[in-house]
Amino acid sequence: MNYAELVAFIVYLLLVLAVGVFFFVKGRKADGGDKDYFLGGRNMNGWVAALSAGASDMSAWVLMGLPGSIYLAGMGQVWISVGLLIGTIAAWIFVAPRLRRLSIKAQDSITIPQYLTNRFQTKNKALQIICAVIFVVVYCVYAASSIYACGTLFNTVFGAKPIYAMVGAAAIIVIYTFLGGFNAVCWTDFFQGMLMLAAIMVAPIMAVLAMQASDFVPAYEVVTGENYYNFLSSGSFNWESISDILSGLGWGLGYFGMPHILVRYMSIKSEKEMKKSRAIGIGWTTLILIMASVVGIVGHHYIGSGLEDKSIVFITMVRSVFPALISGILLSAILAASMSTADSQLLASSSAFASDVYKPVFRKNASNKEMLWAGRIIVIVISIVALLIAVNPNCAGIMALVECAWAAFGAAFGPAIILSLFWKRFTYKGAIAGIVVGFVVDALWYVFLSGPTGLYEIIPGFIASMIAAVVVSLIDKAPSKEVMDLFEDGIKPTVDAE
Repeated sequence: MNYAELVAFIVYLLLVLAVGVFFFVKGRKADGGDKDYFLGGRNMNGWVAALSAGASDMSAWVLMGLPGSIYLAGMGQVWISVGLLIGTIAAWIFVAPRLRRLSIKAQDSITIPQYLTNRFQTKNKALQIICAVIFVVVYCVYAASSIYACGTLFNTVFGAKPIYAMVGAAAIIVIYTFLGGFNAVCWTDFFQGMLMLAAIMVAPIMAVLAMQASDFVPAYEVVTGENYYNFLSSGSFNWESISDILSGLGWGLGYFGMPHILVRYMSIKSEKEMKKSRAIGIGWTTLILIMASVVGIVGHHYIGSGLEDKSIVFITMVRSVFPALISGILLSAILAASMSTADSQLLASSSAFASDVYKPVFRKNASNKEMLWAGRIIVIVISIVALLIAVNPNCAGIMALVECAWAAFGAAFGPAIILSLFWKRFTYKGAIAGIVVGFVVDALWYVFLSGPTGLYEIIPGFIASMIAAVVVSLIDKAPSKEVMDLFEDGIKPTVDAE
């Protein structure tokens, strides 16, 4: 065991826990209630909101899954990066400003299910409950990917049994999310986002410099396939290449329906900060995605092509290039990527359960304090279920878990969010139809057709959801004048206090 790396990890984890304790104490003194715990009082500045949105999006797959895929299969895998980049740019430009404005006009909504319900000014809680249930189910899978990544990291670096590492990582994530809520999550995400960017930029640059040495020899033989540098994965323009391109670009659709990212847009304190967040968020994501691809390519030549586990290419590169203490700091970026996503997912699902299921269904007169504790309990429950998924011997791995959860959210909620922001004729029943159809089609395609067709399930799920939402809305009677007026008022730019 390398004790210098262990010290770096321990220091990092203690700092993360300290942030959670700080905001717990601060929150108790301020007594800001559920709005502070779940949305930070809508007071996030541009830098924190942007990096929190980015870090909560880019889980450990960006340091392990994506570089590993490119390391193994080559440039045909970069279409995922292209799709994600297009998606994040579109989300920041078109979705973020309108969602922030409309969520405020819609009775100051603090969750996505709450926003969708209030957007239609209805007392019917069916939509909130459906959304919250989907949240809890899908987030169990999503959080499992982050816990699994932590297990892989500690097993590779320290030789620790993955199950112990997974339990420890889950415990730390739960503690600071449980204590500090949205503020703790966003501020830890901010620092974690900076660490991720530093690590993914420095590692391949230093590896390239190391390869210039006259005595450099890769750890394994470098075997580069015929189509390794071809953006068409099969080497020709056939269905295999087309489906890979479409599937990669389809990842961008997920941004429109990702609850833990969308609430970041809602938390930004002003229009001025929104513009700042947009520039920072797009810039950060661009650099991260480019460098993740670079890590895969450089790793292929620096390490050789003999790694049995493709997901550890970044870990292997960092440990080879840097002395132990520095490598420990840089590898903490994987912890950062895992935790920054898992904490956001836990908070989004807990807020949805507390606000959209517990209060309207079980305790209509629940106090703010009771709501907070309901949310905190669901954080623990989801973490336990996610842990059980991650430690299962049949667990599919980081990339597969992320793919599954990302598609489910994008297909179910993406069309509903877009239509709620840009179509005033959109109805409550249309929203329910779109969400249910998108989720069901996504799940069925994943089980029965994703293998035979090679097409990522988010694409048919998203299309089916959009069609269902539009058709049902057109069949349904038009929204009331009050709903139309709320929409018109909500999309107008505002001048906020800085």
